[in-house]
Amino acid sequence: MVGKKKWYIKILIMILLVTGALFSGFPILWMLLSSFKPNAEIFAWPPTWISESFSLNAYISIFQNPEKVRFFINSYCIAMVVVIFTLIIGILASYSFSRFDFPGKGFINTVIVSVQAVPPITLLIPYLSLIVSLKLYNTFGALILTYMLFTLPYAILMITGYMNTLPKDLDEAVMIDGGSRFMALWTVLVPVSIPGLVSVGMYTFMQAWNEYLFALALTKTNEMRTVPVGISLLMGQHAYEWNQMMSMSVLGSLPVLVLFLFFQRYFIAGMTAGAVKN
Repeated sequence: MVGKKKWYIKILIMILLVTGALFSGFPILWMLLSSFKPNAEIFAWPPTWISESFSLNAYISIFQNPEKVRFFINSYCIAMVVVIFTLIIGILASYSFSRFDFPGKGFINTVIVSVQAVPPITLLIPYLSLIVSLKLYNTFGALILTYMLFTLPYAILMITGYMNTLPKDLDEAVMIDGGSRFMALWTVLVPVSIPGLVSVGMYTFMQAWNEYLFALALTKTNEMRTVPVGISLLMGQHAYEWNQMMSMSVLGSLPVLVLFLFFQRYFIAGMTAGAVKN
């Protein structure tokens, strides 16, 4: 009886997992299939899975439009710059929190954690006023600084947690050999911390790549806008370019998907290690 009960539980778990996978995967599959359909066929009834007039016209129209290609270039450039600066500043700050005791350390940690609890939308109006007063409105600098404001606290917390798992003997060994703390950080601790840095970098890239609210509010010309805003611009007053919206969504999802597939092992290891000891 006990063996049959365990067998029934396993079947139930498998059914629940498959149901959850289908439920979460269906919108992605529908988005992909709709990107190959004519605009009028997407809401046809009864719905069709694979269109008889299967075509790549939506993708071709995107790649042939310099303005839409610019959205992708902007997103790539902004996301990569945010990742680089977030990692550099996060590594330096995390090393200080992990290896030194200084006045106000506990208070600063509390502030960093508190920032994570603030809904970004509540900062939109005061932050927009600040950006305008600094004459950064409609610039890449405004978006980069904004995204770093939200990614740095997470980066510092995660990298600090990861560095706390590394013994201080590593630093001391380098300094005994005549090296500096700076050398110990960049030649020993950073290479060892690659899994944690990859997970932080992926999170940072996804945040910068997917962000919509501030990208819309802090820019006014299409030359400065990113992919999420570019997708929303396909919603016209009288008609929506649904197939192009779906194709841009597919293309916009690819970078994050590729990053996760290539760095999945490091991402999971970094998330786990950073959560073990803080």
